[in-house]
Amino acid sequence: MRVARADSPVVAEKSWLIAVGAEPRGGVVQACVSGQPEGRTRMHESKLQGKSHNIPKRLVWEAWLRVQENGGAAGPDGVTIEQFAERLTDNLYKLWNRMSSGSYFPGPVRAVEIPKNGGGVRVLGIPNVIDRVAQTAISLSLEPGLEKIFHPDSYGYRPGRSPHDALAVCRERCWRFDWVIDLDVRAFFDSVPWDLMLRAVAQQTDQNWVMLYLERCLKAPMQKADGTLVQRTQGTPQGGPVSPLIANLFLHWAFDAWLSREYSQVRFERFADDAVIHCVSEDQARHVLAAVTARLAEVGLEVHPGKTRIVYCKDSNRPGTYEHISFTFLGYTFRPRAAWNKRRQVVFTSFLPAASRDKVTQFSRRMHDQRLHRQVNLTLDELADQINPQVRGWLGYFTVFYATEVTPVAERIDRHLVRWALRKYRRFKGRKNRARAWLRGIRERQPGLFAHWELHYTL
Repeated sequence: MRVARADSPVVAEKSWLIAVGAEPRGGVVQACVSGQPEGRTRMHESKLQGKSHNIPKRLVWEAWLRVQENGGAAGPDGVTIEQFAERLTDNLYKLWNRMSSGSYFPGPVRAVEIPKNGGGVRVLGIPNVIDRVAQTAISLSLEPGLEKIFHPDSYGYRPGRSPHDALAVCRERCWRFDWVIDLDVRAFFDSVPWDLMLRAVAQQTDQNWVMLYLERCLKAPMQKADGTLVQRTQGTPQGGPVSPLIANLFLHWAFDAWLSREYSQVRFERFADDAVIHCVSEDQARHVLAAVTARLAEVGLEVHPGKTRIVYCKDSNRPGTYEHISFTFLGYTFRPRAAWNKRRQVVFTSFLPAASRDKVTQFSRRMHDQRLHRQVNLTLDELADQINPQVRGWLGYFTVFYATEVTPVAERIDRHLVRWALRKYRRFKGRKNRARAWLRGIRERQPGLFAHWELHYTL
């Protein structure tokens, strides 16, 4: 008979559920299991029945499992996920007890500035681990009901959906519709109004504890790097587990359902606050954009005038000349590109997505900063182990469509490897072509050694 390890997830779950008097899967909790006297157990059960809010203990456990799986940095209190897990039963019981009694108040969120490609910074808000568990419990409570109402063309942060799904649908619709509105909402996560957000959530749940703690989480202050607390009056910080879900709900109400109702003939794809709207004519696109701008203003949002544009989907069958013939969506740039017609055996122009130049340049610089050519103390296998996880993940996202666009990244890595060989081996000193031929031979013998060697290009 297999015996579960003391530190296994199964034992940890049973310990937690027993501690709070819940029933683990497959059996009833007995008083003797916890080692508590019968009278103390009855008193404990009586206290549980007197809670202000009926929050299932298993919901808190499932929330913890999701937070643990997602990982992430510590919040303002400095407690990591590993440190939280050291006293897991006590920490989860404290959270559940406070949430059940109505006395839970989330701590501040830690402000982390992420540089944007076009300049400026995006501020993420990292909650404490215990607050991430609370927010995840809220999400788990709301998610099943919200999934039933979300629009089929909403793709962001939903189970079973990915950015590639949105990109594939967008590509197909760009072939059918001549015009696109590339919609950009200015600072959505920083400016969404709390009252309208809470009103949208209140229409989807009858659980008072969800509304109580969601409002408290929204109003939690932001703690800057110097320890200063900044009170907030709107927005939902990116970085909190509940933010993507309630952002989806708000935009479903403010954008998806409204657009489907008012302009049923147009199609769109939305991933969080990024959206693309397809129209049959330029006049229709201008009319819809004006209406969307007015609608978003009604709900406290603003269309970014410098980043929102109307784009013509130019290709061999649509040769018109217009100011904008490209747009970027989810890191992919859609524009006229050369394509091959297998049936007719000819090259033609199609409107296709490929990794954006900014994304290619950004990752290429990231590889440059690795300084591979200077790490002559490592073997080639060790260099591969060092960069493959990063390269494989990046290529996995950006080679789904028009993979040849990312070839410059592979070529740059190879140039660094050639320089590494020139430094490491005396026989290659001053003989760059010979070092390149050596690397080419290794690629032929071990094509899976480096992740980028799986691309089709000539070394």
